[in-house]
Amino acid sequence: MVAIFNRKRPGGRANDELRPVTIQPGFAPYAEGSALITMGNTHVLCTATIEERVPPFLVGKGQGWVTAEYGMLPRSSPQRIPRERSLTGGRTQEIQRLIGRSLRAVTKLDLLGERTILIDCDVLRADGGTRTAAITGGYVALRLALERLVRTGQLKAVPLTGYVAAVSVGVVWDEVRLDLEYEEDSQAEVDCNVVMTDRGDIVEVQGTAEGKPFPRARLDAMLDLAERGVRQLVEYQKAALSSHSE
Repeated sequence: MVAIFNRKRPGGRANDELRPVTIQPGFAPYAEGSALITMGNTHVLCTATIEERVPPFLVGKGQGWVTAEYGMLPRSSPQRIPRERSLTGGRTQEIQRLIGRSLRAVTKLDLLGERTILIDCDVLRADGGTRTAAITGGYVALRLALERLVRTGQLKAVPLTGYVAAVSVGVVWDEVRLDLEYEEDSQAEVDCNVVMTDRGDIVEVQGTAEGKPFPRARLDAMLDLAERGVRQLVEYQKAALSSHSE
């Protein structure tokens, strides 16, 4: 029997269209900053915790640190995901480092003081793009925590150089598509995650040919599409932050 796959996008989206996006700032009231981001059926809760300390390698250097932890709840996917009870798995470590690098890329660590902001990203529901949603929502949580430090007089200004967001792109059925759901991601010929600033500067690109190699022109097309998606996500970030300050 030959498997027959639906070549149309789930929900009938256009190839350059994001899934429905919502960002709810201040979702976790006990955290110094927080945001619940939903991109279609992917839901990620991002919280920011301010710690008045830095890692040992930064002690006495007069600068701060931004880091992240990431995890998927056991039933965030159709099959239960076992809890990581001791050592963090390789995939989780890689995603945590990606989130941390992405947020530090737009943070003036020398103006943060000797404090750490820890961003926890907990996947409540997974349908593709959890790491990119974590970066986009994590930025909102980070900014809210920094704004709190300004309000309390601990910082003179928010030490950020701009916005940062992330989105997935890929090639499915020989079509370049934006913001892949799991159904598409599992069939993709090329899978790519792109982190960019609001100016279009690249922070990180993670791309893999799942089968045969792909030409440079295809990568350029994916980056162009990712930039359009990131610019839209930045607008969602700005709207969420604006609504929280009203």
